[in-house]
Amino acid sequence: MDTVLFIIGIIGNIISVLVFVSPITTFWRIVKSKSTEEFEPAPYVLTLLNTLLWLYYGVTKPDGLLVATVNGFGAVMQTIYVVLFLVYAADHATRVKTAKLVAVLDIGFFGIVFTATTFAIDGLDMKIMIIGLICACLSVFMYGSPLTAVRAVIATRSVEYMPFFLSFFLFLNGAVWATYALLDRDIFLGVPNGIGCLLGGIQLVIYAIYMNSRVVDSQSGDEAASTSLLSSVPSRHGQNDISNNV
Repeated sequence: MDTVLFIIGIIGNIISVLVFVSPITTFWRIVKSKSTEEFEPAPYVLTLLNTLLWLYYGVTKPDGLLVATVNGFGAVMQTIYVVLFLVYAADHATRVKTAKLVAVLDIGFFGIVFTATTFAIDGLDMKIMIIGLICACLSVFMYGSPLTAVRAVIATRSVEYMPFFLSFFLFLNGAVWATYALLDRDIFLGVPNGIGCLLGGIQLVIYAIYMNSRVVDSQSGDEAASTSLLSSVPSRHGQNDISNNV
């Protein structure tokens, strides 16, 4: 069983890295167009907070080196994404919204957790338990954060602003770590990842429903023709949707 757990843990770490790098295609599009268009900053800000907390958990826990290293990598990647979101914000309101989220969550909330657990809580076991509980709760929000794009997907009948790879790897990541937790009988690890697997599955179902649809052109009144995921037909922004190509 120890060998099986170790192998699943390694697979989980590999998939976690894929989760962290999956938005690269989305941000390549943002850099090329010099605009965040209608992409939401919440998933990246929440994921940055989640990686910072798990990094802190891994550093605090005596045998948490593997947790610390993979989430350290994730924190670096998410910081880059958030900075690019601030630089290429589509408008002032988006930049202000992103900055407020970063200030409240990544700086404010993480700072409070770090300060409270470092100076106000005695005993390593209690500190690890509290940090772990907070990490578990935040993981649920991280898994569900791409759902902010679901309303736009349903309203426009287009998956243009719902990154496929992020949803796919979040689903896969949740499934692997939920399996690991089930074998290890770890409820704190199992609950958030089980929920993450479910939420990721919902996102993939919605993507499958609308991936062949295009937005209705309200100016011309003509309904845009259906196009496949691999179509080279330009989007309504005059360019290919890089984030949807596989």
